[in-house]
Amino acid sequence: MIRVLLVDDQDFFRQGLATLLGAEPDLTIVGQGKDGQKAISLADELQPDIILMDVRMPICDGIVATREIHRRWPWIRILVLTTFEDDEYIWQSLHLGALGYLLKRTPSKQVAAAIRSLHQGYSQLGPTIAPKVFAQVKKPMDSPKIQLEKILSKRELDVLRLVGQGQSNQEIARRLCLSEGTVKNYVTRILNGLEQFGVRDRVQAALWAYRHLDLPS
Repeated sequence: MIRVLLVDDQDFFRQGLATLLGAEPDLTIVGQGKDGQKAISLADELQPDIILMDVRMPICDGIVATREIHRRWPWIRILVLTTFEDDEYIWQSLHLGALGYLLKRTPSKQVAAAIRSLHQGYSQLGPTIAPKVFAQVKKPMDSPKIQLEKILSKRELDVLRLVGQGQSNQEIARRLCLSEGTVKNYVTRILNGLEQFGVRDRVQAALWAYRHLDLPS
């Protein structure tokens, strides 16, 4: 059972989402909070697997709460769920430890799927969010060429390029005529290979690929 904490200052939205997600057989809502300060105290008390975190909230916003929770309990995975798709909110949330960023208009079934994905160690970006993330990444003009062929196989490089374009495992599997399980294995090996560059998750791998590989803009 995946233990979920909901943090949002809109009572109606939060309680409605709790009802919808609570109906999922593998999800349980362990607590609810309406500001970032409450998120931090509930994270300490409840130790949830996943926190759904809004951005703009009174007393303490979701950005500050994300930073503090990730610093104190890095094993708790944070999925931002908000109305706001401002570049700065997205970038700060991911930089400070969030592993996903979705908009509130995302259907509850997709939110549930994203929770499961985070619980399995993957990251999630909404379809309008990924382009914004990649748009903020500048390819350094003077960076040395990294000899990736010493780290990754040709097929792993193919997968990494598609990860860098924001494609899901399912999309990559269709594109390369592979099973989704095979793609997951490739992604795991890619993350292991890129650890030496400070890459710790799929979002960072996508950003890294965008910086260092010749990907379409």
